[in-house]
Amino acid sequence: MPGAVRRIGIGIAEDPEKVIESANRVRGTIETICYCRPGVVDKKSAGNGVRISEHAHPEQALIDDLMAGKIDAAVRGTLPANATLKALKKAAGVDHLERIALLETVHGKKFLLAPVGVDEGWTVGEKIELIKKGRIIAEKFGLPEKVGILSGGRLGDIGRHPNVDASIADAEQVAKLGEATHCEILIEDAVETCGLIIAPDGISGNLVFRTLVFLGGGHGHGAPVVNISRIFVDSSRASPNYANALLLAASLSE
Repeated sequence: MPGAVRRIGIGIAEDPEKVIESANRVRGTIETICYCRPGVVDKKSAGNGVRISEHAHPEQALIDDLMAGKIDAAVRGTLPANATLKALKKAAGVDHLERIALLETVHGKKFLLAPVGVDEGWTVGEKIELIKKGRIIAEKFGLPEKVGILSGGRLGDIGRHPNVDASIADAEQVAKLGEATHCEILIEDAVETCGLIIAPDGISGNLVFRTLVFLGGGHGHGAPVVNISRIFVDSSRASPNYANALLLAASLSE
């Protein structure tokens, strides 16, 4: 219902103070339910508007409530990635997850990046699907409609190595089929005009994400999973806070 307060679940395994502080920052616009093991969070510290839901296996409880519609969306928070994402795949009936990260450079430029998981986006078909789903998210958040496809080199680098040649050929094909622009290896130019950037593969995408966020002073606002029927935003336990991830989840669930 338009205007309704969204109920967003978020997981806590460590750094409970950081998660609670994030939930309090968005209090009023979002009703946050924190899933954790018994005794992890001091309920008195949560304050009004932030609920604590204690379970022996909080990652499973979070996923169960998400799939049952008891919450409108979920954020991983500080729950362990392996157990949480495994539970999500099983509950959603998929054998892999596709994520698109909302990133922000140190200078405040926001853009979407995919693939960001090392096992994601390895084929032309998978990249085309990421483009289709990423365009919807980009439009929702007012990002540029242009999509940039990265490859392992400039066009002038063809012939220097077979892997570079294959990467450029794939990027050209993805750009043609996805009505996008092949930006070659020039990510620094692509980020200026593109709302969605497609990396050559999951490894390079993950490296771009980690370099920007952990070394380059940028920010990761969460990575929505785009191949399931419910709204789940993956997040890094190294994030300084989860307020933007909670807002991202709430916006996508509207």
